[in-house]
Amino acid sequence: MSVIKGLEWTFNTEAEKYEKMRPGYVSEVYDDVLKYIPIDGASNVVEVGIGGGQATLPILKTGCKLTAVEYGDNLAELCRQKFKDYPNFSAITAKFEDFECDNNSCDLIYSASAFHWIPEEIGYAKVFEMLKIGGAFARFANHPYKDKGREKIHEALQKIYSIYMSGSLASKEYSEDDAKRRADIARKYGFVDIRHKLYHRRRSFTAKEYSSLLGTYSDHISIEEKTRKQFFSEIEKAIENLGGEITLYDTIDLQLARKP
Repeated sequence: MSVIKGLEWTFNTEAEKYEKMRPGYVSEVYDDVLKYIPIDGASNVVEVGIGGGQATLPILKTGCKLTAVEYGDNLAELCRQKFKDYPNFSAITAKFEDFECDNNSCDLIYSASAFHWIPEEIGYAKVFEMLKIGGAFARFANHPYKDKGREKIHEALQKIYSIYMSGSLASKEYSEDDAKRRADIARKYGFVDIRHKLYHRRRSFTAKEYSSLLGTYSDHISIEEKTRKQFFSEIEKAIENLGGEITLYDTIDLQLARKP
């Protein structure tokens, strides 16, 4: 299988599909973030890796000044248009590692399914410097798992993946221990009041919808185009042959941490 090296660029090449197909997050996530760190019109917030803006509106509606930092120029422009009616919103096209921001200036910095792209020692240290005393960091991410109600679909997809992307299907469901280990990383960089929480949901897709979703995953986008089309075609056929629908069991993990 031919795979193009480097994955940082991949989401940007599918900006509109990414915005359409990638899921948002359950409302309880935002409720818990805003209980931990109340935000209003006087607050300065930075979102790291806005992507298609799936996690932006609930925070933006607090009236805060929200600056999104997004490496992909197509995604950044998509979000500028998406949130053009909010004068408190701006998007900077840059890697977070290169983003220039005053120390001790942010009330909240948050990132949804994006912070893992930043080297840990750079990301956490920079967030800590940017936050005001008492300011908060919130990181959350979605972890999809197989269709537990249709084992035959999982078995069929596993066979296809063994040909095109060996070992790519999740081998286990994201757990409480996984969430705690991830949350505790912040402790190494001086954060306190560290908390974590899990949320669960299910999402169902037709065969075509599911292949469109896969077309927003970095490791899938990076497959050479002809091979990728064949790969996705086989996945669609397998789902159609087994009822025409697939359900993903999502676990969303939330990490909260505070600058003392």
